[in-house]
Amino acid sequence: MPRINGNEIKPGNVLEHDGGLWLVAKVNHVKPGKGGAFAQVEMRNLRNGSKLNERFRSDDKIERARLDQREQQFLYESDGMVVFMDMESFEQIELPADILGERRAFLQDGMTVTIEYHGDEALNVTLPQKVTCRVVETEPVVKGQTAANSFKPALLDNGVRVMVPPFVGNDEAIVVNTETFDYAERA
Repeated sequence: MPRINGNEIKPGNVLEHDGGLWLVAKVNHVKPGKGGAFAQVEMRNLRNGSKLNERFRSDDKIERARLDQREQQFLYESDGMVVFMDMESFEQIELPADILGERRAFLQDGMTVTIEYHGDEALNVTLPQKVTCRVVETEPVVKGQTAANSFKPALLDNGVRVMVPPFVGNDEAIVVNTETFDYAERA
């Protein structure tokens, strides 16, 4: 595996550190008035989800892990497990549903996702950035409410609550960002 310097760490990198695989969430480069510069790195363990804040000096050498990304199709969910099929070999893989966390609600039948592997171990599932959902319930438009940034709550067909603009009504299809859970546009 390639080794990188502490000042080369970027968000999205996967590092092998303290016997675990860590996904870098945030990096803050600090240059104090006294002493050497360092990177304050916030990381999340890909195996158990724990978080860690660590300092790396610029001359520290860190192992950067390479993950294989494979496109796979969601088939079904049963007994707390989600089943995906490899698009090329047609092999099926079962993963615990909690690997998706809160994004689980946006998983739809036949959806193509990206699964990251370290060797044969599946570590992370990435959904498409935008998903189309249907509004099940929302409040009617209040007359005169024309403020530029006014939003109202809406319940989607997957049970997720999002804030939508006033012009969006019941039984309307909208596009939602799966990373931020925000309204993106009308479908």
